[in-house]
Amino acid sequence: MVDMPIEKTTGAENVLWDLSIFYASVSDPAIQRDIDRVVADADAFASRYKGRIAQLGAAELAEALKSLEAIHDLGGRVGTFASLTFSADTATPENGALLQKITEFGSLLNQKLVFFDLEWNNTDDAAAQALLADPVLARYRHMLEAQRRYKPYQLTEPEEQLLTEKDVTGGSAWTRFFTQLTSAIRIDFDGQTLNLTQVLNKLHEPDREVRQRAQAAVTEALKSKSMELTYIFNVLAADKASDDKLRAYPSWISSRNLSNKAPDEVVEALIGAVTSHYDLVARHYNLKRELLGLDELADYDRYAPLKLKESDAFYTWEEAKSIVLKAFSAFSPRVAEIAQRFFDENWIHAPVLPSKRGGAFCASSVPSAHPFVLVNFEGKARDVQTLAHELGHGVHGYLASEAQGLFGMHTPLTTAEMASTFGEMLVFTDLMSKESDAEVRLGMLAQKIEDTFATVFRQISMNRFEDALHTARRTEGELTTDRINELWHQSQQAMFGDSVRLTENYSRWWSYIPHFLHTPGYVYAYSFGELLVLALFNLYREQGESFVPRFIDVLAAGDSDWPQNILAKVGVDLSDLNFWNQGLEQIKLLVEQEEALAAEVRRSR
Repeated sequence: MVDMPIEKTTGAENVLWDLSIFYASVSDPAIQRDIDRVVADADAFASRYKGRIAQLGAAELAEALKSLEAIHDLGGRVGTFASLTFSADTATPENGALLQKITEFGSLLNQKLVFFDLEWNNTDDAAAQALLADPVLARYRHMLEAQRRYKPYQLTEPEEQLLTEKDVTGGSAWTRFFTQLTSAIRIDFDGQTLNLTQVLNKLHEPDREVRQRAQAAVTEALKSKSMELTYIFNVLAADKASDDKLRAYPSWISSRNLSNKAPDEVVEALIGAVTSHYDLVARHYNLKRELLGLDELADYDRYAPLKLKESDAFYTWEEAKSIVLKAFSAFSPRVAEIAQRFFDENWIHAPVLPSKRGGAFCASSVPSAHPFVLVNFEGKARDVQTLAHELGHGVHGYLASEAQGLFGMHTPLTTAEMASTFGEMLVFTDLMSKESDAEVRLGMLAQKIEDTFATVFRQISMNRFEDALHTARRTEGELTTDRINELWHQSQQAMFGDSVRLTENYSRWWSYIPHFLHTPGYVYAYSFGELLVLALFNLYREQGESFVPRFIDVLAAGDSDWPQNILAKVGVDLSDLNFWNQGLEQIKLLVEQEEALAAEVRRSR
């Protein structure tokens, strides 16, 4: 039994999602019935179409894709239920067993259906172009067009099937082990037994001694699992290197850029633009050090609240709900209406629980259901922003699913953060506009800047770590903990410059970050999305209400076209490699505003 801390209640303690749209429980016999049905439908699909894809006319190909959608929708219902159930409680064996069963089922399904993509990609170019131009296939045009990008990197059907099957006991298995390992970490802290997320939250405490002890406690916990975590990172880096070599991808990031529909030169321009503005990070943290009255800012001081009015503001669940919905409603009643359903129909899992997955996410699910949101709500200001962020994802997923169906609803990672980050900006701007006290505004602005830094600069610094990690693993062989610590420390110190002293303890904090494992190369998408939204939000300020319906159309477009074509509807040119500077300029303005407010507060004291 894990002791949970008795602190202020938020009202989120019993905010649990209702997964009955899928199944009654992990033991519901309908799960196996649906699995059997999906397998049977996949076999029937293969029997009808295998070996014939290149000969299909537009009407028959459209019919085949409609059948394929139905198969994946039903399979996705089973997968979503298993994943969400496990995320809410990673310690219950039945939940883990179901997740593993569904992982194996997904692998089997992919093996049965992989022929479709392979045969489509092997279709003659002229014939494929003629099909893509046929209005009968308009709903599926972009999906089919985008799939052909993988033609140079695909293997034979037996090879693809083998890789899919081996992933169950390979990469997927190691990623699941990492999740269970880190979720099971327990730390004794001030007489309480806490999980990793709860102790990490202590880094936001005003008492520096508490922050320092929290940092030491987290480090000690990670150190105790050092052998396992180092081995997992090495295995998965080697596994990716093997896959990349088999597929002849030119670099470790190539497959991610392809998936994100982001040309290499665009990603390189993004990374170059952000790293060249690391001085903004130093400006903020040097100011924070002065405001805190410290001679030196250490890594455990990064999230320290400033000694300002309302810096320890506490929000109940109902207050957070009201803040988010009011901000969404002021932007668009349609957006607020969709967000309201998440609360009214129990699409959210909010409390902090012992074996619950840390962090927050939105699962888009499938068109026959709806999105679900997971947060760990503790009543902090950042929790309100997180709620807005994930509900933004939820609205995005809902709109895209409704308009585009299964094959057009899941946007690339680079544009997946549009609605979520925009939602955060709506809440922040609304709160700032209602506050007249300069000291309170300074505290709010400082927090927003740090959230923005975490999304833009920290994610690129983590991309630099990933680049170093994968490069080193491929050139040096298996890496020691100390070597990975060194790569992490170097990449993070480059971002902070001399504004923050990174302690030796912090050097091993790479080892609890899941993105590096479950989605290699993912992190730069956060920066991409944040800078995109800063530019979009500036357009909203300039254009007002006329911007709103066009932005909602962009969200509803989902993955139905290339990102540059979708975003052109709101006046954004992603082909302009200087585009990133528009978002970075907005960050610079926030830092300048912070410096001006700090000077005003000093004068008034």
